[in-house]
Amino acid sequence: MLRSFYSGVSGLKVNQVKLDVIGNNIANVGTTAFKSSRVRFKDMVSQNVNEAGAPGTSLGGVNAKQVGLGVQVSGIDTMVGQGMMQPTSRNLDVAMDGQGYLMVARGPLNGEVTLKDDTIDTTAASTLDVSYTRDGALIRDDAGHLLTSDGARVMGYSIAGNTSYDVTTGLPTITFVDANGTIVPAADTDKLIPLSIPDSIELADGSLQRITTFSIEKNGEIKANLQNGSVAVIGQIAMASFSNPEGLKKIGNNLFENTANSGVPVVRSGTGATTDNSSGYGDMLQGMLEMSNVDLAEQFTDMIIAQRAFQASGKSITTGDEILQELIGLKR
Repeated sequence: MLRSFYSGVSGLKVNQVKLDVIGNNIANVGTTAFKSSRVRFKDMVSQNVNEAGAPGTSLGGVNAKQVGLGVQVSGIDTMVGQGMMQPTSRNLDVAMDGQGYLMVARGPLNGEVTLKDDTIDTTAASTLDVSYTRDGALIRDDAGHLLTSDGARVMGYSIAGNTSYDVTTGLPTITFVDANGTIVPAADTDKLIPLSIPDSIELADGSLQRITTFSIEKNGEIKANLQNGSVAVIGQIAMASFSNPEGLKKIGNNLFENTANSGVPVVRSGTGATTDNSSGYGDMLQGMLEMSNVDLAEQFTDMIIAQRAFQASGKSITTGDEILQELIGLKR
């Protein structure tokens, strides 16, 4: 059988994979914070027709004669470059202007993630399943819990232990921490908890002050303006980074999970931490969303190349078939 048959088949397979990836990129051109992918090829093993020969007395050396046996997928890379910022003017939309990822989790409200040296302490038991996202289109439910659009809990630091949850009702209680006091409010940097923005803040005397407006600062701090004119710090949204973000695994719903090759997540230091690593994460921009980083011009160009390569591979198969037909016709 002709080797070109199998080379052509391998060309059809890899270019089909490339078209699949391109199709997914184009389909997600409007997906918030979507990271596009690319496909790379590599040649398969080559069959030696003749080995290379060293130069002799009367003849020079000769190169090896090899016939390639096809192509295969070398890798499918995630392009982690930042997408453009889209203003939305919505106070619960945040965009990461840098390499940081929001930390979100599924699990009970009283769950927490223990930190050790700016990383997640995997030796400590946790009832929360943590994943990571760049999609900052956040929402609040009727209890004020801060969530992603599919209901995952947004993780962050409490400020001076100001946050607690009623185990029965799930309602949050957040005590007043003055944002403008003489002492800078410090985050509880040893753990992360699910964050909430309730309707009211509890003052030191036990009375409640209703929240009129709130803002999300560049460092992730959530500050609330109260009816009495004071400003309270509610919490601080956590951010994580990875030594190899291309190694993250996409799990759907705009979420990623870390893998053995992405490295462990390094969590941004909370306000007031002894050691501050926050300079490497970028700013959190309120009222904006990160757009998809898909370049349509590049995708359509790659689609044309993949389509022509697919057609050429199919042509090599039909040409081989015609040659075999000629050989069979010799018998007649």
